[in-house]
Amino acid sequence: MLAKRIIPCLDIKDGTTVKGTNFVGLREAGDPIELGKLYSQQGADELVYLDITASHEGRKTFTQLVTRIAEEINIPFTVGGGINELQDVDRLLNAGADKISINSAAIRHPELINDIANHFGSQVCVVAIDAKQTANGWKCFLNGGRLETERDLFQWAREANDRGAGEILFTSMDHDGVKQGYANEALSRLSAELSIPVIASGGAGVKEHFRDAFTVGHADAALAASVFHFGEIPIPELKKYLAQYVQIRL
Repeated sequence: MLAKRIIPCLDIKDGTTVKGTNFVGLREAGDPIELGKLYSQQGADELVYLDITASHEGRKTFTQLVTRIAEEINIPFTVGGGINELQDVDRLLNAGADKISINSAAIRHPELINDIANHFGSQVCVVAIDAKQTANGWKCFLNGGRLETERDLFQWAREANDRGAGEILFTSMDHDGVKQGYANEALSRLSAELSIPVIASGGAGVKEHFRDAFTVGHADAALAASVFHFGEIPIPELKKYLAQYVQIRL
């Protein structure tokens, strides 16, 4: 049985870490490299860096940041934002990233998942899905949660799985930043229906929420941002707590 993973997520805007609630109301949270080094020292298993405003210029800047992160941090990290073609993946992997995350581009061009898996291996490809419950069920959203699609969360996750994704990073938009717990019912269904790991995102407020994501939602990893950025839950303390319930690397 694989150990459960704790993954701090750093949303990057103009070179600075930011955090919002329900995808809006951003506030600054610190230097992305210094935060990453701190989390690595505290025992985080991986990191995720997302360029949330990924303009053409922003991606260029982000590549330089990825190079600096790789020089300073000794745990695996995933980068996402503005990745639309194999050339983008190649550039970021060469800069030192271990994995890349695709979201909007994957929904618009699903064959990109196949291409990345075939060229670089499934382990490189994380398909991120931002979704929320609507009157018509769980629907996927594009462009940082701004644009609703007709895509059903579970159907799309299964397709991404079948096309060669290595992991699914599922963010419940309704739970994001609210600190009331993860969307465990949806997580549990995803974990049951997919053959690849599921990363829970959106909703961590207290240590028990991480426990529930693993024991109720059956997630393989739990991602969080503000509780780490603002010192609300120290990672060593969290892992010590979780070790009572699940297998985790201390």
